[in-house]
Amino acid sequence: MIMKEITYSDYPSLKKYFNNQRHMLCVYTLPSIIAWSNEYYRPYGVIEKDTLIIGAEFTEEKENRHLILPVSPSKEYSPKELCSIAQKYGFDNYWFVPGSYIDKYGKKEVESYFKISLQKEYSDYVYLKTDLSELKGNRYSQKRNLIHQFERDYVERNRIETGEIKSQLSVECIDFLEQWCIERDCDSVNNENLACEKNAIINTLSHIDMLDITGMYLRVDGEMSAFAIAAYLTNDTVVLHFEKAFASIKGLYQYFDRLCAKSLFDGYKFINKESDMNIPGLAKVKKSYHPAMIIKSYKLVL
Repeated sequence: MIMKEITYSDYPSLKKYFNNQRHMLCVYTLPSIIAWSNEYYRPYGVIEKDTLIIGAEFTEEKENRHLILPVSPSKEYSPKELCSIAQKYGFDNYWFVPGSYIDKYGKKEVESYFKISLQKEYSDYVYLKTDLSELKGNRYSQKRNLIHQFERDYVERNRIETGEIKSQLSVECIDFLEQWCIERDCDSVNNENLACEKNAIINTLSHIDMLDITGMYLRVDGEMSAFAIAAYLTNDTVVLHFEKAFASIKGLYQYFDRLCAKSLFDGYKFINKESDMNIPGLAKVKKSYHPAMIIKSYKLVL
C-alpha cells in the first residue's frame, strides 16, 4: 500500500481512528496533524484495517522524515510491530513516542529494535484543569493579582466581550494574529517555529467549522485581543493547541487563560499545553503554571 497526503478533505473519514486515542502528546490530534502542513512539511497516511499509519515528509530536511505511533481506537502496536511497519513503508524512525509507551513495553524490549533518544524540545506540559481554573494557593498569587487588575480596569467597566469562535470570526482572528505576530516578530528568519505556528493557526481558523475543536475569543473595547483553540486528545485530556493574547494589555493573558480553563474543558481532568520548543522564555511561563506532569517525547531509530 502507498501512503497519500492527508488534507482537510480527509478529515471526516479519518477522525474515527482517533476515538479512544491513548497517547498524551499533543501531536496525536487530527486537527493538529493537518494544520501544520506547509511547503516544507506534509503529513501522509495509509489505513491498515482499523489503524491509521501516519508519516511526515519534508521537502528540505529530508533526514527528518518520520512516522508517529499508529493511531487506532482498538489496537496498540508492540516494538516488533513498529519495526515491521517502519520497514514496510521505508522509514528509519518514529518521532513523538510518549515515555509511557517505553515504560509499558520496557526499555530492554524497545532497544531490541530501536535506538532511543529524548526529544526534550517536544515534551509536553500537562496541567490539572482545577489548578488552571481556580489558581489556588500562594504559588499562583502573582497571577491572581494580575487578574484582579485586569478585572478592575476592563471587566468591571464592561470593556470586554467573550464568546465562541465561529467561522464568521475567522478573518477577525487572523487579523489579530497578524498584529500579535508584529509584537513577537513572527516572520523573522530567527523565529521559524513561530512562523510555522502562524501558518498552522491560519489553516485551523480557515477550516474551523469542519473540525472537532472548540475555541474562545476575547475583545477589549471592541477589538479582538485574544483567542484560544483546543481539541480532544484522550478521554480525560484536551490539548490547548493555540492561545494568543496581546502582551501589551496587563493581566489579559492570565485572565483569559483562567477563563479558558473554566469554560472550554468541561468533562476533562487534564489540559495539555504543548511543549516549550526549548525556548527559555516559553519554558519559564509554562513552569510558572506548575504542571501536574511533563509527558516526555522520544525518538526511536531502527
